[in-house]
Amino acid sequence: MVLVMIRTAIIFAVLLVVMRLMGKRQIGEMQPFELVITLLIAELACIPMADTSIPLLYGIVSVLAIFVLHEAVTLLDLKVKPLKSVLSGKPSVVINKNGIDDYQLKKNNLDVSDLIESLRAAGYFSLDCIDYALYESNGTFSALPKENYEQMQTSLPLVIIDNGKFNGKNLALTGLGQEYFETILREQGVRKHKNVLVLTADGEGKIYLQEKKEKFRTFRVQYPGNKTW
Repeated sequence: MVLVMIRTAIIFAVLLVVMRLMGKRQIGEMQPFELVITLLIAELACIPMADTSIPLLYGIVSVLAIFVLHEAVTLLDLKVKPLKSVLSGKPSVVINKNGIDDYQLKKNNLDVSDLIESLRAAGYFSLDCIDYALYESNGTFSALPKENYEQMQTSLPLVIIDNGKFNGKNLALTGLGQEYFETILREQGVRKHKNVLVLTADGEGKIYLQEKKEKFRTFRVQYPGNKTW
């Protein structure tokens, strides 16, 4: 038992030194290759700590070897620009002046719901209050709002149609039926709801509508019975 504790303390000290040498980014937002290296280090460190039959030196050498690899890849990432996009990836602009870029969402294995969740986490609730939004190569989300964005989100928008499908739960929250929104689509010249990438409606009657491969548009409607939420 004492031997395991001593081995664990030694591995802990080595890992602490190695992680500090890797820099601050390694303990913050990591690039994909850094995440892989971190997972490998964790796995390699556990083996000699748990199994006393494995020489402690093997674990230390393995961790140091990973550290050397990390420094080599980091150097390539910084010095060789063409390799940077291969090693770390590129930012993906998922909202632009035309609205949501469905291609970029699919490329990153995301959907409209994921995007809206990221927007809400960043403090933005209306899709039309954003000029640009992107996912950085390390997975963090950034958004550039319009100048008067606070005045554009006075009521919580609900996603009514997401990638051609009605959201039954949000329909129930609005108290308005599917037929009501299908009527709105017909009035806007949309033949089928399956052609809609996203449709949101807020409690004050503002509708955000974007057909697939088309530019978004917003307009206002009067809900039956002056309904609000």
